[in-house]
Amino acid sequence: MRRKSAFWILACIVCSSLQLTGQTSGFFVPSDTLDRGRFHKALLFSGVTYTGFSIGLYHAWYRNYPQSSFHLFNDWGEWRHMDKIGHVYTAYIQGVLCYKGARWTGLDEDKSILTGMICGSLFQTTIEIMDGFSKEWGFSVTDMGANILGTATFALQQRYWGEQRISLKVSSSPATYSSDPIYSVDGLHTSSLNERANSLFGRSFAERYLKDYNAQTYWLSVNVKDFSGNSGSWPAWLNIAVGYGGANMFGGYENTWEKESHIFKLSENSFPRYSQFYIGPDINLTRLGLKSPFLKTLATVFNIFKVPAPALEINTRGQVIFHLIKI
Repeated sequence: MRRKSAFWILACIVCSSLQLTGQTSGFFVPSDTLDRGRFHKALLFSGVTYTGFSIGLYHAWYRNYPQSSFHLFNDWGEWRHMDKIGHVYTAYIQGVLCYKGARWTGLDEDKSILTGMICGSLFQTTIEIMDGFSKEWGFSVTDMGANILGTATFALQQRYWGEQRISLKVSSSPATYSSDPIYSVDGLHTSSLNERANSLFGRSFAERYLKDYNAQTYWLSVNVKDFSGNSGSWPAWLNIAVGYGGANMFGGYENTWEKESHIFKLSENSFPRYSQFYIGPDINLTRLGLKSPFLKTLATVFNIFKVPAPALEINTRGQVIFHLIKI
């Protein structure tokens, strides 16, 4: 309930702000020169967002777990590396959006790239530091490496190509889990896949979208037109995307968990953990030729998601599967 309330409150604040500021002519058009009014607004918005995010995250998550002295934590290999790819993606997206915000204020290209790098790193590093003081987890060097890789993916493309020819995107198809009883190793207690999924990934659509690694796919969406020298008849908005996902993951490393002092273990034959690789078309929303600055802004925001489309899956179980629509 708290997460839903916070989400809708934030959405209302953002919408109200857009309604008020959007009345100014050309609000969504980036400034050619530094607009100090915009710069101060962006600085204030970033500061409030960062402070609210940090305080909210601590009270919603870390406060519920015991604290400790700063320490390291090795989580390499968890969730078949889906967590690490998620860090790359998040840092990349934060870098892109913060860069766009900086350009909107009129900052020049180099300063805007630097702003994207700093902001993209700041949010992620804050989480890692909080992890470092949590007894339950710890500071993950590999997470930080993934964060740096995501920020660098944005910054290097923007610096040397002046655009994002390769975009990182995410998709998540809602997964349903069986409520059939699963017996503990000692046969004295029952659970189910649905119960385990609720415990791991949450119950709401938003929680499942963000946390269910079995439902997520991360994509590298390549703009073919950019790499072909803008020649030929290939549409500027049509990308080719390659994706990575995983399935049958009900624990970080293995499908074993404890409930009320009873151990549950899924059979590897019935629930094999495996990786999925995809290839298929994608739409670059920023290349649709939109004229409205407002619609261009929306296209930039929603371009962080992969558009549902046909895809070919090759997985580590040796299967080749065609998906008419991969969500």
